[in-house]
Amino acid sequence: MNLQDFAPEGSRIQKSQTLLSTPAGLQTAIEGQTILEGIAVSCDRAHNLAVDLGGLRGVIPRTECALGVADGKTREIAILSRVGKPVCFVVTGMEDGVLQLSRRRAQEQALGFLLSRQPGEVLPVCVTHLEPFGAFVDIGCGVPSFIGIENISVSRISHPAERFACGQNIYAAVLYTDPSEGRVHLTHRELLGTWAENAACFQAGETVRGIVRSIESYGIFIELAPNLSGLAERRAGLCAGDAVSIYIKSILPERMKIKLAVIDRLPPSPDGRPDPTPLRYFITEGRIQQWVYSPPCCAGKYIATKFGEPDSPSCP
Repeated sequence: MNLQDFAPEGSRIQKSQTLLSTPAGLQTAIEGQTILEGIAVSCDRAHNLAVDLGGLRGVIPRTECALGVADGKTREIAILSRVGKPVCFVVTGMEDGVLQLSRRRAQEQALGFLLSRQPGEVLPVCVTHLEPFGAFVDIGCGVPSFIGIENISVSRISHPAERFACGQNIYAAVLYTDPSEGRVHLTHRELLGTWAENAACFQAGETVRGIVRSIESYGIFIELAPNLSGLAERRAGLCAGDAVSIYIKSILPERMKIKLAVIDRLPPSPDGRPDPTPLRYFITEGRIQQWVYSPPCCAGKYIATKFGEPDSPSCP
């Protein structure tokens, strides 16, 4: 088994339809408890999901729709919200020409595998829901996890929508696992590069685009990249979230600072909402044991993550 076997929902439909198109393939899927996928087309009054399998009919009984439904730990909205979306399952049998499916069993397989991952291991995940305090993600077969807003990026944001969009495929790293609770805790910012890695993408004397992140009495913090911000002098008429053109005056690794000057405020998008800043990943696979954001030559501030401890995110 590998990460690809337990990918987030939405990646297996074509392969699943091909396997289920023959009696031999169906028998193989049942015997091997192969994780497959189809589109949930409806949910009846009893909250059983009907699944389109490309010519075959399938149903996921309510208690098999997700981990935690049977004991009340998972709310019914977790079932209703799957209509029109891909759902993972294993085939458990057939009754009256209708395939009997279990999403719960697919999720049990995925969770067992994911709980065995080591802290710092990088996972592909899919954003499913955004709240002011963080982003909910599918870490495999619809198993949910969460990235707190403080762990999304080094550059601070007011809402995860400034980084992510629902349905977006991203990467995350295992912060630590909690087998007793069946939870995998994630972080994201460590994959977006250190201060030095991000600063190397810019040069003093350049004029580039940035996003105003906060306005303080002593200046304006402007994001150059999700893990890199600089400071400019205050300028009237600017608000947090504004896109601006900025001149890079100097880059100071020994102080972990970038001095900027605002050139102009850029026009907003047609809907008035800023698009999420494009993500540039410096790490997309493997395992991180310790991540140090601060440049080696900077003695004034130390930001790092030591993986494997529940209270590990950073040491400011």
